Order: sequence, then structure tokens, then C-alpha cells
Amino acid sequence: MAELPMGKAVTAGKIASNVQKKITRAQEKVLQKLGKADETKDLAFEEGVINFNKQLVEGTKLQKDLRAYLTAVKSMHESSRRLYECLDDMYENDWYGRKDVESICEDSDLLWTDFHQKLVDHALISMDTYLGQFPDIRARISKRDRKLVDFDSARHNFAAVNKGKKGKEGIKITKPASLLERAAPGWAQGILSAHNVAQTSLSRSQAEEELDRAQKVFEEINIDLQEELPSLWNSRVGFYVNTFQSVAGLEEKFHREMGKINQNLNDTLDTLENQDMSSSSERTQDANHTLSPGGPPAIPKSPSKLKPAVPPPPKATPSKDLKQESIINLFGEAATPNISVTSPTQYDAPATANLLDMDLDSLQAATTPAAAQNWDPWEATEQAVVTEQTVVTEEAVAETVSDVPTATAATESTESVEMPEAFIFKVKAMHDYNANDSDELEMKAGDVVLVVKFETPDDQDEGWLMGVKESDWILQKDLGKKGVFPENFTQRM
Repeated sequence: MAELPMGKAVTAGKIASNVQKKITRAQEKVLQKLGKADETKDLAFEEGVINFNKQLVEGTKLQKDLRAYLTAVKSMHESSRRLYECLDDMYENDWYGRKDVESICEDSDLLWTDFHQKLVDHALISMDTYLGQFPDIRARISKRDRKLVDFDSARHNFAAVNKGKKGKEGIKITKPASLLERAAPGWAQGILSAHNVAQTSLSRSQAEEELDRAQKVFEEINIDLQEELPSLWNSRVGFYVNTFQSVAGLEEKFHREMGKINQNLNDTLDTLENQDMSSSSERTQDANHTLSPGGPPAIPKSPSKLKPAVPPPPKATPSKDLKQESIINLFGEAATPNISVTSPTQYDAPATANLLDMDLDSLQAATTPAAAQNWDPWEATEQAVVTEQTVVTEEAVAETVSDVPTATAATESTESVEMPEAFIFKVKAMHDYNANDSDELEMKAGDVVLVVKFETPDDQDEGWLMGVKESDWILQKDLGKKGVFPENFTQRM
């Protein structure tokens, strides 16, 4: 029969030994579960193993979530970088703060990069180091379990030798080999047969040596783990505190610095907006007097104020035959277009549209009788008051001379006209306003507008009113032509 080479023989013997150990441990486990053999228990160690597994699960979850957090930070960094690049591309060179915006974009990118790197250094690397010790300890726990089974098996064999052959040296104990042979694969049958020949019998001294060796190996591993597991369990508190303090501190610093960058950007954009609003307001005012956010347009003086002041009529001796009603009616008729006021003997005036074109001296002389020397003092006082009221009326009419026909007609036509349901008050347009949108009301200087309430108060903007021209309302009795208009282009009546 050919002999195996030395290297192959050693390998075959090692394989057979390992297979023998696995089968022996399996047999011991079965006997322990069936209650045929006792099992060494260590409750304190088992509790330490439970804590170890719990700590490993928690640490693994924390590591996973921390990696996800870092991935989110990196994604947010990329999104922020693209957003600021978009702002930098759109920001024109002649706008205010062009260089400041470039600096802000660079500072933001650097801050995100620094934040991510510090999270990796102070949190993720520490997390990886913390979890790096668990695989070795877990492997040693598994090895301890195997060595404990070997120790129990050797202890049971030694007890069986002492019980069956007590005091007799050299008596051999036959090990059950049927299970080994049936469990081993076909290719290992020859190896097991050779191993079984050498291991068919054990003396009492050999059983004792095997027990001592198994006990020593088990106790070495067990003692080390008994010290490491409680220490590892207690270290979790300090590690969790350091990890979350690092993350919180880095976040706080990052957001504080990012807040400064955002404030600088906000200040720059506010200044740009104010400058743009001012220039836009000036351009709009020059175009069509349209209101802008920069402020209301300057309202020019009323055209009526550009005319020279009308001198007061000369003082005349009041006649006792001229009644107060005659004087009031005189000015009422003079203010009405296409009505001529004439004197029976001295003055024949054409029809006029305003009081400025009338010769008040001639008019007053025509209305004063020749025999005015005999007059009553009470009537004189009354006539003086009427004269003063007449002068005031002339001045008021003179101020609105360009609008007298329109205002008079509107007043006469609206005295008996029912106002809109949402009517508030009347205003008069002091300047032309060209509508820029379909919901705006176009006005000409002198137009009378009926101001109405907004259907929704929140729709009203500051400095704008809603209304309809009085002429449109009188003709159609409909608010279909209503629109918004700037308040400072009108004067409240």
C-alpha cells in the first residue's frame, strides 16, 4: 500500500481532527438539549452577550443614518452650489454689488465643503472606529461558545471513565463511531477510519489531560471577554455624547456662518432693488405719470392757478331796490353757459361761458338804479354781506374756471341720479391718466369719478382707488366700466 506524502498526511489528519471536533460538539449539543448531559451556564456572561448584540445593532443603525446624513449634506451642497451659480450667471456686470455676489458664492461653496469634511473627520471616522472592535469580539464570543462545548464534552468523558473503570489503569474506553461514520461525507470515510484507529480508546490519564487542556483554553477566552464586554457596554454613553455633540456643534457653526453669508446677500439684493425701483420710477413718471413702488409722482399745479388773479369788483353803493336774491341769481346765471346778461340801458354782453370774460363793473352799474341816495341802513348792511359773498363766489369760480361747464353739468345731472350701491365719495381728475392694463380706469383732467368699494378689500393696493366715471354711470347705470386709478391723480370733491 502506497504511503501518503508528509504534507498531505498532515493535512488529512487536520481535516479529520476538525471534522471529529464538529461531530463531537454536535453530539454534545444534542445530548444537552435532550437533557442527557448537563451544560455549563454563566448568567452574567450571557447578559453581557445580550448587551453586546444590542449595542452592535444600535451602533450599526447609527452608522447607517450618519452616512445617509452625510450623503444628504453633500447633495444639499451640490444643490446650493448650482443655485448660486445660477445667480452668478444672471447677475449683470453693471448691477450693484457684482463682486460681492461673486465673493458670496465662493464663500458659500467653501463653507459647505468644510462642513462636510469636518462631519467626516469628527463623526463618521469615530463611528467607524467604534464599530471596528465589534467583529473581533463577536468572533471571540463564538469561539468561547465552541470551547465551552469542548470543555463540557471532555468533562463528561472524564466522568464516564471514572464511573465505569475507577482505579483501573490502562482500561480502554471505546468511543461511539457509528455517528461519525454516518455523518462524514464519502470522500472523508478513509480519513475517519485512520483517525478512529488512533482514537478508539482513551486511558483515564488521557481523558484527564484532555479535560485540563479544554478547561485551560476555555478559561483564557472567557476571562478576557468577562472584562471586555462590560467595559464596551459602558463606553457607549460617552461615544454617543461625543458623536452628537460634534454633529450639533458643527451644525451650529455652519448655520451661523451661513446666516452671515445670507444676510450679506440679502443686503446686496435690497440695495439693488431700491436702485432699480428708483430708476424705474423716474422712467415711468416721465412716460405717463404711472405710479411706481418708488413713490407717487409729483402732481403739477392746477392749470387754473396759472391764470392771473382776478381783481375784486369796485365797491358800489348798494341800492335798497336791489334784493339779495337778484345778486345771487345774477351770478348763478353768469355761471351758466349760453346765457347772456344784459343791461336795459347801458350794456349788451354776449353769451359767455365763465365769469372771467364778464365786465363786472358794467354789470353792477347796470343793476344799480340811478336814484340810490335814499337807502335804508339795514338794507345797506344786508347788501354789504351779499356783496362779500359774491366776491368769494367769484374767487371760487375763478379757481376752477376750466372745469366750470363740466362740474356744473355733472352737478345738475346727478342731483336726482341714484348712486351705485357701493358708492363712497366723488373725486375729480386733476391730470390725465392713461390706463396701462384692462382693469385700470382711463381719465382726463376734469372727469368726475364715483369711488366705490372693492369687492374684496384685500385686492386694494395702497394709493389706488376703484371707481367709475360719473358720465358712464348716468348713461348706463352699470359698473361694467369701473376700474382702478391712482388716488394722487385726483382730488376729493
